[in-house]
Amino acid sequence: MEAPIGQILQDFAVIMIIASVMTLIFYKLKQPVVIGFIVAGIIIGPYSPPFSLIHNLDVLNLFAEMGVILLLFTVGMEFPIQKLKEVGRKAIVIASSEAFGTLVIGFIVAQSLGLGFYDSLFIALAISVTSTVIIMRVLGELKMMKDESATLILGTTIIEDIIIISLLAIFQSAGASGEFSIYEIIVSVGITIGFIAGVLVIGSKIIPKLMDVVARTNQHDVLIVAAVGVAFALAFISFQLGISVAAGAFFAGVLVAESRSHSVTSVLANPVKDIFAALFFVSVGALMDFSLIPQFIVPALILIAVSIGAKFMTVYISSRIQKLNNLTSARTALGCSSSGGEIALVVAKGGIDVGAATPIILPMIGTMTIITTFIAPYIIKYGWRFTEKFSKVRNKDEGQQNQPSKTDDSSNKPP
Repeated sequence: MEAPIGQILQDFAVIMIIASVMTLIFYKLKQPVVIGFIVAGIIIGPYSPPFSLIHNLDVLNLFAEMGVILLLFTVGMEFPIQKLKEVGRKAIVIASSEAFGTLVIGFIVAQSLGLGFYDSLFIALAISVTSTVIIMRVLGELKMMKDESATLILGTTIIEDIIIISLLAIFQSAGASGEFSIYEIIVSVGITIGFIAGVLVIGSKIIPKLMDVVARTNQHDVLIVAAVGVAFALAFISFQLGISVAAGAFFAGVLVAESRSHSVTSVLANPVKDIFAALFFVSVGALMDFSLIPQFIVPALILIAVSIGAKFMTVYISSRIQKLNNLTSARTALGCSSSGGEIALVVAKGGIDVGAATPIILPMIGTMTIITTFIAPYIIKYGWRFTEKFSKVRNKDEGQQNQPSKTDDSSNKPP
């Protein structure tokens, strides 16, 4: 009994020390720390020569699952029901067209590249994701948060997260059964919708009040334990229903966000989330077999281009259809298409966990996430500058075309 405990403690120590060193390096390089976590995992993982620094992969997987639950729980806490209502019809239309459009295009391309049905399905879902955290951080650093398109991007990514997590639950349910018949789809959709409706209708009348009762004790330790308990309880219920634990954790966060004490709970939950989110990303890096790079690097680069192109096209067209001006539409499209995100890794691992997808999709999605995270700031920064110059030139040309010529003026004068 002493050896396993010793190994677990050693593994945990190695994970946290290597992760802290790598994130410090990436912070100094002014790069997203999430990439530092992934690189730390690659360094300590079983696929990195000369040897693995981790003894127990089962424990690593357990840490990853807990990381998913707490990560999605804190993401959900940013989206109370009222905020979701305020997002507006425009963001809903844009997010739906982006998510489903990119999913269909990505699936077709993945199939044409020779990938299996479920590999194609989960990869297509993963490349449909846009990282709310990364995009908002980039916009903040570039002082672009007050732009109209920034608000639209935020609303779009919020709705998109809900769509992607719901689709993940459906795909996992169908994938676990090994069938993807119309009947399975209807059952999966019904269970998922029923779960979400039950959580939002029934849960919203119970959980917020319960959290407020706990908050009145003024005991922060009791409050955080209750909040984490809600997260794991709904994650367990969703797991028992055959739905992704990520969906249960996300909507647990939405319910806690409805309580009057949500701001305090959010502050208390952040340190816990940071630790287990780090464990999740490190575990993702550790489980990536980069010896497979020669097999997937070309398809990965093709799918990155497809993801950016499909997102830009669907967002731009749906924005213009809703009568948004050219500048706002282009900037919204650039923001939504620039980066994949952490939920893409959750999707990839979710497909593998139920045995539907093959392990190759994890390093493929991981590589794509790293690349798009690196290029996102440059796409937004230089893309927004270009669209502003292009818009000014276009408006100037349109203004000149609308001005009546001297010949026309003279011809219109009465004799």
